[in-house]
Amino acid sequence: QVELVESGGGSVQSGGSLRLTCSASGYTTRPICMSWFRERPGGQREVVARIDIDGDTYYATPVEGRFTVSQDKEKPIIYLDMNNLKPVDSSTYYCAANLGKYYCRYTKDITNWGNGTLVTVSS
Repeated sequence: QVELVESGGGSVQSGGSLRLTCSASGYTTRPICMSWFRERPGGQREVVARIDIDGDTYYATPVEGRFTVSQDKEKPIIYLDMNNLKPVDSSTYYCAANLGKYYCRYTKDITNWGNGTLVTVSS
């Protein structure tokens, strides 16, 4: 059973930075595709960024140029560096994975979810 564990959330002022980390365990092969989603109370879960084992990335328009997704080359760990944070970025951030395919931009593609980490940005 693959488990995804997020860390690094917290509170920060507008314009600040945070780094989220997601570690995968319990796998037999490294997940093909991993991504970050976020969800506000009462809102829909939306993709923030994704990265696959080839290093190809995708960013949602609202975060492009401010957020960077990266991965450890040796271990199944991905990061989300968030810079110039804005109050609208306040959400619970979830790590997600598709263990066997390159698709992880949409919730329907996800085979495994983390429990989430809260990010709060104050103005």
